[in-house]
Amino acid sequence: MKNLLCLSVLALAAALPLRAADTNAPAAAPEKPAVDKAALGKIPDASHAPVRVTNTVTIAGERVTYVAETGMLPLLKPDGTSRASVFYVAYTRVEEKAEGGKRKAETRPVTFCFNGGPGSASVWLHLGALGPRRVKMNEDGSLPAPPFALANNEFSILNASDLVFIDPVATGFSRAVKEEKPDAFFGDEADLDSVGEFIRLWTTRHDRWLAPKYVCGESYGVFRAAGLAEHLRGRYGMYLNGLILVSGVLDFGTIAGGTGNDLPYELILPAYTAAAQFHQKLPADLQADLGKALAESRAFAKGKFTSALLQGAALPADERTNIVAELVRLTGLKSSVIEDNNLRVDPSVFRKQLLHDDGLILGAYDARLTGRDGDAAAPGAGFDPASAAVMGPFSAAMNSYVRGELKFEDDLPYELIAGVQPWNYGARNNFASASDRLASVMNQNPYLKILVLGGRCDLVCPVDTMRHSVDHMGLADAYRKNVSFAEFDAGHMMYINLPDLKKMQAEIEKFIKP
Repeated sequence: MKNLLCLSVLALAAALPLRAADTNAPAAAPEKPAVDKAALGKIPDASHAPVRVTNTVTIAGERVTYVAETGMLPLLKPDGTSRASVFYVAYTRVEEKAEGGKRKAETRPVTFCFNGGPGSASVWLHLGALGPRRVKMNEDGSLPAPPFALANNEFSILNASDLVFIDPVATGFSRAVKEEKPDAFFGDEADLDSVGEFIRLWTTRHDRWLAPKYVCGESYGVFRAAGLAEHLRGRYGMYLNGLILVSGVLDFGTIAGGTGNDLPYELILPAYTAAAQFHQKLPADLQADLGKALAESRAFAKGKFTSALLQGAALPADERTNIVAELVRLTGLKSSVIEDNNLRVDPSVFRKQLLHDDGLILGAYDARLTGRDGDAAAPGAGFDPASAAVMGPFSAAMNSYVRGELKFEDDLPYELIAGVQPWNYGARNNFASASDRLASVMNQNPYLKILVLGGRCDLVCPVDTMRHSVDHMGLADAYRKNVSFAEFDAGHMMYINLPDLKKMQAEIEKFIKP
């Protein structure tokens, strides 16, 4: 099974107030955005001093006024010189009242957000789910006709937490300085060091050490978030309140199949079942009840299917026949496809074959979405319709938004997806895993909560892979209650599906608010 982690899955002072007009449209931007002159000289390029604008958005019927700060922060060497500049967009709610004599900056939660890749900017979570503005997709998350547009995000989580969207080095506008080699940042340990240093410095400059702190990561960002929880605690003594893990992976052994590792084929089976049910390819009893279909798929995957794969070529012929029949029932595929793939159906094959007779291929990141690759004889899907659906709208929206509404100017291209391969996972003879790190920090910080969000039709990071990883972590039983799960109908970027976006906002707000 191929590792397809490409995306995915971003109290401020002295801002010029904008008119708070129609909450369904952005307030007018100031002609000369406020510049914090005290920041000059603290960042690599004084022209990138923070730019702050004020706006309003209505979330769950509540009018929220916020300051958007866009800028760069340096990653510092031990001697205090800069080795890279990291681009960020931060949103802070404007509130006048204090609680218990403390300033709001000391009590209001702040959530640090990023996507994955490795090599992805934070644009997907930023303009797709969490920020006060979002890309206008079709309601089901399919591609709208260009030109594209932005809308106020009535399902932002800015009502519950301030937000900081981080673009790791080489993504967005973030770049290494001339003297530094970019690939010095391209590895799991180097990545934790650079993103962790950004979080420390932002927290320090904005006086948020006493605020509740959360980290939200998507895709490889989940692997990063789990490592960061331990890194921040061990390096800086920074204890987090919670992790929001969106469509991700903790153990690459759960998604990277091959000789000797059949686990991914077992864990992806419920995702195949959900996709087949969406496209009406299951038997009548399963088609009528998704819950029943998923329960049967999971029971089979953990039982008879695991046993069959474990036996390999020693599997008796009659048992193999029964396994094939059950896989046909749970996936909607033809028996010949399952036989030809030796019971081990790769996602690309599933995406090509489920609707083959209709000339359609399925999305990898969201198997609900379909396209046509024009090659009926190809063994696998020629491209990913789900990726194709989001790339254009998000690219246009971010390039317009950052320069137009946020007033941040830079002539560099905004890198949505940067080339950061090869990625250094260190010397190892096993699959990369962050499960032990997450368990370690949870055992040492018993207040750390985890919210796992996953889409049933995600064929890149199937939701059952996260359940498996959590169930197999070396975590004290007393702390397992700190982990909660929520499943969604769509795929990897479940938030592009409007009903799922609504549910996602409710789940995260409930998680953050006491």
